[in-house]
Amino acid sequence: MVGTPINGRARPAFAVVNGGNDQQHGPSSDPPSNAGSDYGVIEFTREDVEALLNEKSKRKDRFNYKERCENMADYIKRLKVCIRWFQDLEISYSLEQEKLKSSLELAQQKCMEIELLLKIKEEELNSIIVEMRRNCTSLQEKLIKEETERSAATESLVQEKEARINLERSQTALTEDLSRAQRELESSNQKISSLNEMYKRLQDYITSLQQYNGKLHSELSTAEEELKRVEKEKATVVESLTMLKGQLTLSMSSQEETTKQKDALTIEVTTLRGELQQVRDDRDRQLSQVQTLTTELAKFKDSSEKSGSELGNLTIKASELEVKCTLQDSKIKALQEQLETAEKKLQVSDISAIETRIEFEGQQKLVNELQRRLADAEYKVIEGEKLRKSLHNTILELKGNIRVFCRVRPLLPDEGCSTEGKIISYPTSMEAAGRGIELTQSGQKHSFTFDKVFAPDASQEEVFIEISQLVQSALDGYKVCIFAYGQTGSGKTYTMMGRPGQPEEKGLIPRSLEQIFQTRQALQAQGWKYELQVSMLEIYNETIRDLLSTNKSSDAARVENGTPGSGKQYAIKHDANKNTHVSDLTVVDVQSVKEVAFLLNQAANSRSVGKTQMNEQSSRSHFVFTLRIYGVNESTDQQVQGILNLIDLAGSERLSKSGSTGDRLKETQAINKSLSSLSDVIFALAKKDDHIPFRNSKLTYLLQPCLGGDSKTLMFVNISPDQSSTGESLCSLRFASRVNACEIGTPRRHINGRTFDSRLTYC
Repeated sequence: MVGTPINGRARPAFAVVNGGNDQQHGPSSDPPSNAGSDYGVIEFTREDVEALLNEKSKRKDRFNYKERCENMADYIKRLKVCIRWFQDLEISYSLEQEKLKSSLELAQQKCMEIELLLKIKEEELNSIIVEMRRNCTSLQEKLIKEETERSAATESLVQEKEARINLERSQTALTEDLSRAQRELESSNQKISSLNEMYKRLQDYITSLQQYNGKLHSELSTAEEELKRVEKEKATVVESLTMLKGQLTLSMSSQEETTKQKDALTIEVTTLRGELQQVRDDRDRQLSQVQTLTTELAKFKDSSEKSGSELGNLTIKASELEVKCTLQDSKIKALQEQLETAEKKLQVSDISAIETRIEFEGQQKLVNELQRRLADAEYKVIEGEKLRKSLHNTILELKGNIRVFCRVRPLLPDEGCSTEGKIISYPTSMEAAGRGIELTQSGQKHSFTFDKVFAPDASQEEVFIEISQLVQSALDGYKVCIFAYGQTGSGKTYTMMGRPGQPEEKGLIPRSLEQIFQTRQALQAQGWKYELQVSMLEIYNETIRDLLSTNKSSDAARVENGTPGSGKQYAIKHDANKNTHVSDLTVVDVQSVKEVAFLLNQAANSRSVGKTQMNEQSSRSHFVFTLRIYGVNESTDQQVQGILNLIDLAGSERLSKSGSTGDRLKETQAINKSLSSLSDVIFALAKKDDHIPFRNSKLTYLLQPCLGGDSKTLMFVNISPDQSSTGESLCSLRFASRVNACEIGTPRRHINGRTFDSRLTYC
């Protein structure tokens, strides 16, 4: 009988021991098994195992227990052989697994050795290149020295020729000393000949040096080509190592799964062995009982007349034993069924191992394809980022350095009762749609055009979308300044900060921070790492207050007295790179939006606000939020430094309308003075005057790099649609129109501690 494949592997045929006689079912040249050490070569096939499990005992006499016990003993002996064969098979599987593990370890060790050899070879090549560069430098120095000596010899030769000419002239003039002149002439001729020979030798030596220099240059180019080839080989080996590591990882995972399946089957075989041992114990106990009964039966036959009643009892016991034998037969059948189930599971595990190997090869091909696609995608992402930065800077440059957006707030409930009609309208022509605004005063219409005009129904999100590109410029290494201007109660603080507790009405500052942190997280995949620092201050009555300072008592004293007081003296300084610094100002490193939100809340609680007739909570100071951005790309060794200034100016107001008195009067005067200084600076910039009065107020001096430097600047002019605010709204629009006409310096990007013109492309 030829062996059939079991569990996905070819198994050899076997010889079954039946009734003490060996029946040969296969070639005897197969390797011997430990299970058949008592009965010769024993190997099993599926059919033999099934036949052994389905075998039924032949009963000639149901009361012949001795024959039944012999048959049962022979059947159990063959079951032992089969179980031992399964044990040997399990041992062979474990040995095969150990071989696979050892081969895997050898492959890993080989990979490590290859990596070590690559590193050693790379170091040797680097040392050879350094040595060759040093030799080249020394040879160049020698060549320069020889050329210097050659020029000196040439000069000496020229001098000797001039001396010879002078001697010839003196020979004609001095006939009296002819003999002496002839001797001098001969000596000079000898010197000239020696110098000529020296000159020829120098020329030959210079020619040989030039040839040697050319040879060194050719050797240097050959070494450089060899270095490039080695670097390519290194890249190829690194890629193959990466692929081998992936294959090893997948093979180890498949091996672990196969090991788990084997462990489960081992546990099940152990359980079956325990049950089989229990059956053996029951069988031995029953055999001892049968022997006892047999001896008793012989005695009873001798004394049958005396023990008739005892024979009936023995008959009953025999029937009970027969019932027990029947139960044992049913248990054996159950064990056979469990053994068949275990064998099927083993076969399924072998099939799954083959499928896993096929799937591993497919996955390996898929991984290689995905790695290639990933490399292409990374290249496209880098190129796309370069193009985005270039186009982004071009768009902002075309839009202008100082851009002006106008935003009209909605009418308040107590302002909607006016019967004089609307004072603000929006042109619908194609040229002015979304950019034009018209204000009517005393029947006269005034038209203005800005970069963008937001109607009262514009949401905070729509406003932020228009400035998101400017916020991105700060991450790209530019200085960015966004400030809100307008009269008291026109919605500046709402535009910049939003409404607390309502996420859909967040202002520009929290939305800008969310975008920066999200973009920072996305750029980590390209090798960028950013550090962010936050500072917040306010200018109150021409005094700088640190809103993040822990020393609140000194700040309170300065606010109360309107003077610097005894606290810190904050001074504004501009460095050579046109960066603005405030001395002793608190600067906090931030890592998340939550940290910045906490600091914003702290600053809002510390900011100076007051009640006027125009606004319940009017900002009485200029609020300046500064975010400094330091970025480093480890893969390209590139560094950027950007600054984002977000400023909420105090509102302009007229004393006749605000009704300010006392401290509020001083605050109003200080606010109007600083805003007037801002107007003077804007007008001077528009006229291109030689002197710009930045130092007339703390506000203009702080904004000097934004207004007259290399910053990208945007101004929000906020307008109230109320009829009573027409005059202030017209002034604000005229001022914004003048700002929109200003031209300042070209924005520059700060990379690696340097500044670059934005008209160039940097990636």
